[in-house]
Amino acid sequence: MAELIENASLKNLNTFGLDVKARYLFRFHHISELTDLLKDNKYSTQKRLILGGGSNILFLNDFDGLVIQPLNDTIKETETKGKFTWLKTGSGMEWDGFVEYCSENELGGAENLSLIPGHTGASTVQNIGAFGVEASDIISSVEIYNLETAETFSINSKDCNFGYRDSIFKHELKDKYLVTSLTYKLTNKDHSFITSYGDLKKILDETGDISIKSIRNAVIKIRESKLPDPKISGNAGSFFKNPVIPVALLEKISQKYAGIPVYPAGEGFSKVAAGWLIDQAGWKGKSKGNAGVHDKQALVLINPGKANGKEIELLAEDIRKSVYDLFGVLLEPEVIFIG
Repeated sequence: MAELIENASLKNLNTFGLDVKARYLFRFHHISELTDLLKDNKYSTQKRLILGGGSNILFLNDFDGLVIQPLNDTIKETETKGKFTWLKTGSGMEWDGFVEYCSENELGGAENLSLIPGHTGASTVQNIGAFGVEASDIISSVEIYNLETAETFSINSKDCNFGYRDSIFKHELKDKYLVTSLTYKLTNKDHSFITSYGDLKKILDETGDISIKSIRNAVIKIRESKLPDPKISGNAGSFFKNPVIPVALLEKISQKYAGIPVYPAGEGFSKVAAGWLIDQAGWKGKSKGNAGVHDKQALVLINPGKANGKEIELLAEDIRKSVYDLFGVLLEPEVIFIG
């Protein structure tokens, strides 16, 4: 059953817990319900925002337009061939619910992405990633809906222009198309696990057990130990992208700072841990106004309860300036600013 709310509170629909409102909020399960709504010029002419789980956005103020939130959370197997199984999910399915389903059914590929908040549809837009794996590694195809023509069609993963926390849905197709469902390609045997990342490797080496469920459990343990619960301290997880910098700049930084966490990023470049840069700049556990930096993971900005979007934005800008002044590295927000 679809739901249309005027002057709707979005406080419980964004993980920063910001008390903002939308002129209209439309939540639906079936695409025909959205089609019917957009036949009315009152709604079709509104500025639009497509909302998933609200886990990667920062509202700077109220949204004067139509917020559209798909709620279709169905999941089904569409094909099995050899070592591969394809699953199709509605774009409103909780991402970790999808990962849990894969784990319970011994389907490999998503386990490193356990406990990431948000919905499957939004995970495609953002191309979420963790511990050496990205959503694009397992996405086979995406079904999308044209908000102007009401046409629905499917595009292959390669046509989504996936990049580091990036996709075509953040650029050419932004606010023009809505993701309705996704098909994932997973392994049902002969799994290829990626376990070389830091704490994950340490935990798995200690247990000696490498399986879909053990990797999922280890990832959950790591995330719960380092990341705050949004219900207690509002946050959007990693606020900044890990910057990709020239090797020459990395060498310059390394001459002064030892132990900088580095990841491969193509010839002549390296990816540096943004949280480490922020920590070195002295921001871990610090606050500005009502906004703060988490005391266990400097990459996470938090709303302890009374912050507004502007305060979090100002804190982020101060952090970017500090890091740039110290290292010559300009951090790029991973979180999407609205307003």
